[in-house]
Amino acid sequence: MSQSQILDAYFTENREKHLEELNEFLRIPSISSLSEHKQDIQTAAEWLADKLRGLNIEKVSVDQTAGHPVVYGEWLHAEGKPTILFYGHYDVQPVDPLHLWESEPFNPVIRDNKLFARGASDDKGQVFMHLKMIEALFATEGTLPVNVKFIYEGEEEIGSPNLPAYVEEHKTKLAADLILISDTGLYAPGKPAVCYGLRGLTGVQIDVRGAKGDLHSGLYGGGVQNAIHALADILASFRDEHGTIQVEGFYDKVLPLSEEERQAYRDLKFDETALKQEVGVNELFGEEGYSYLEQTWARPTLEINGVFGGFSGEGIKTVLPAEAGAKITCRLVPDQDPNEIVQLLKAHIEKHKPKGIEVSVSEFDKGAPFITPFDHPLIQAAGRSYERIYNVPTAFTRGGGSIPIVAAFDEILSLPVVLMGFGLNSENFHAPNEHFHLENFDKGLRVLGDYLHEVSTLEF
Repeated sequence: MSQSQILDAYFTENREKHLEELNEFLRIPSISSLSEHKQDIQTAAEWLADKLRGLNIEKVSVDQTAGHPVVYGEWLHAEGKPTILFYGHYDVQPVDPLHLWESEPFNPVIRDNKLFARGASDDKGQVFMHLKMIEALFATEGTLPVNVKFIYEGEEEIGSPNLPAYVEEHKTKLAADLILISDTGLYAPGKPAVCYGLRGLTGVQIDVRGAKGDLHSGLYGGGVQNAIHALADILASFRDEHGTIQVEGFYDKVLPLSEEERQAYRDLKFDETALKQEVGVNELFGEEGYSYLEQTWARPTLEINGVFGGFSGEGIKTVLPAEAGAKITCRLVPDQDPNEIVQLLKAHIEKHKPKGIEVSVSEFDKGAPFITPFDHPLIQAAGRSYERIYNVPTAFTRGGGSIPIVAAFDEILSLPVVLMGFGLNSENFHAPNEHFHLENFDKGLRVLGDYLHEVSTLEF
């Protein structure tokens, strides 16, 4: 029997036992954002640590931070072979609204070959796949084809506030050849994807102040600046009618798409008609000259997320509002710097500030964009492993969203990051009735095992 056949037989034989172990993990209500679950977070960390020790992983520790603990372990006996650093998170989102769940969120159940529970897809189910893949390799081969390290955190769902400091402090211990993360998804059911880039994020709040208080529009209207009108002028100055951002210098450092990437996106044959029906619009809108996938994966944005000010109650109140404000965020792409973009936004706002008002700008948290080159051997190898198990071509994608800790890994450890996820966008992560398609649990185990063997043969 081949290596893949031996692994397949092991996973098939042990499937029910593995699912029951996963259910144990899912029963722990490790909600990182709620203080009443602090002990549950600790319990989940200890559970993971015990499972690593049971796999003969060495130097396993539950390391306390200023917040929730980090679980670490390593096995470094594959002499001359690469080292993979596995990352994931064991914390989960709150379960509200509880009444919309069809079953208890921390009492896992299987319906239609889908495992329903909070954390089933994001990210306990995918973290658990790392462990079972390592178990299977040890059980069938007695060793591993590569060296491995593990870092699992309990704060991803609250923005990983303490992990960058932990990584910085333990740079030597975390040294590796690549970081492998399973916290993303397939392109579509039955269509695997390697995500090789994520957009970054930055944002500001704009506060406009005019008169010392709201003014009667009959007495002062036409002679004193209206704060909402002034804010509207500022907001309108950010983009032209085609969606192109008008902030001076905004695009200067944007890394252009290669022709190979653009062709790969065209090959996906994205259905824009279906998208319009899904979101309920009659036309799409975006930067001219780019497809929808290019716009949402590889081009930066500037979006108004909220506007406030003036009177919004029932009826009408004839005043000139003295105050108004807006929140805006920008999704950023390589090689844009979040701090530099904020300074460009501030300069633009100052330049376009109407007369008769004062403007203040406050900053929100920032996350840098990330990319591992599309043609990197580790990215292409991941695609081959998916194809051998799913028997269809792999999609190479970028993510339109942001995972700030991925960029932090990239910046601090200077390692290629490979995102090999097995979820689906329809699996309700962060929402009631979160679930994980067990077809992808089964195939994902085999993909990961294949990938470790593939990496062991590479030179990079």
